[in-house]
Amino acid sequence: MRMSGIFAGLKVIDAASYVAGPSAATILGDFGASVIKLEPPGGDAYRALATLPGQPQGETNYPWVLDNRNKRGLVLDLKRAEARAVLHRLIRGTDVFLTNAVPRLRPGLGIAPETLMALNPRLIYAALTAYGETGPEADKTGFDATAYWARSGLMDLVKADAGAAPGRSVAGMGDHPTGLALYGAIVTALFRRERTGQGGIVHASLLEAGLWANAFMVQAALDEARFIPRPPRDQAPNALGNLYRAGCGRWFLLALLNEPRQWPALLEVLGQPDWGEDPRFATQPLRRANAATLVARLDAAFASRSLAEWRPLLDAAGLTFDAVTTTPEAAAAAQARATGAIRPTTAGGWTVDSPLHLAGEAKVPAGPPPELGADAPAILAEHGYTPAEVETLRQAGALGG
Repeated sequence: MRMSGIFAGLKVIDAASYVAGPSAATILGDFGASVIKLEPPGGDAYRALATLPGQPQGETNYPWVLDNRNKRGLVLDLKRAEARAVLHRLIRGTDVFLTNAVPRLRPGLGIAPETLMALNPRLIYAALTAYGETGPEADKTGFDATAYWARSGLMDLVKADAGAAPGRSVAGMGDHPTGLALYGAIVTALFRRERTGQGGIVHASLLEAGLWANAFMVQAALDEARFIPRPPRDQAPNALGNLYRAGCGRWFLLALLNEPRQWPALLEVLGQPDWGEDPRFATQPLRRANAATLVARLDAAFASRSLAEWRPLLDAAGLTFDAVTTTPEAAAAAQARATGAIRPTTAGGWTVDSPLHLAGEAKVPAGPPPELGADAPAILAEHGYTPAEVETLRQAGALGG
């Protein structure tokens, strides 16, 4: 597949599974890299995620479309020596290799970093793990729900209040940010290679990305700050940074951080200028001390109109807020299409774009993901294999049967 874009000519092998590692390869492909999706016999288990209980049901394999667009498919059974030999031949002409195999499994699959780097010193070896490359849990398996959300403290912090059960994350919520981290590491290594000619090993983990996402609170813990358990919504310590429900039943989040300007503006929008004379709300410290009373007043005020009525009034006053939207609403929003966050596919549908943009650099059109192993003959021919040799590999089981 001939690609254009800033990474045109860059050759990538995505040997990772599920979401975080493959999504980093997807971003490279968005900017023109040629990506081979290397799968084991039977395929990446991510192909079946959309069929699991609780996932949205549809006519397309939507997660596979999202995270593997424009890739070419190759199956290799790396437990077989013949397949490892094929991979090693491909590696000699590869720029980036991605894996999410835990460190202890890599030697047996022929993908240990020292093995591949010896074949190609210019290679960027990109490793994605759940808990990191070193330490007692380096070989522990995990998903974003466990390593990114549960382990980092995020799952505990986003509960409705301290007494509520932890909220479950949904597929990819930690994987995609972690994939961005791995992409950043890869691009940093490519920049270094431009200067030195040498490749190198880069890595990212779900745990580290989760700790970075939660860094505000983690740093507080490191500095031994005193934590305040999240109270119920009606007892929020700051009434001007709280969730409210409009008369139509829709929730929205008010986030007024510039109180000297925004408090008077809010009172004007609400038609309650007398609140400004109330001694309980006269200053910011007093509004904090009497937050529960102010929350109750705001609850009653916002219940008087629908969100559709409040929205233009709040916007016109320069007050920071937004609706708690459903995912279908977020996907259909005009702003998401205007900014390119949602872009068309070559098949006539829509997909989520990677959130990186370079002025003057168009991304590759969002094409279909690979069928399982469908591009093996073409890929192997590009690396010098004859049709007879490909058939021999197939008969030996190296290509997954």
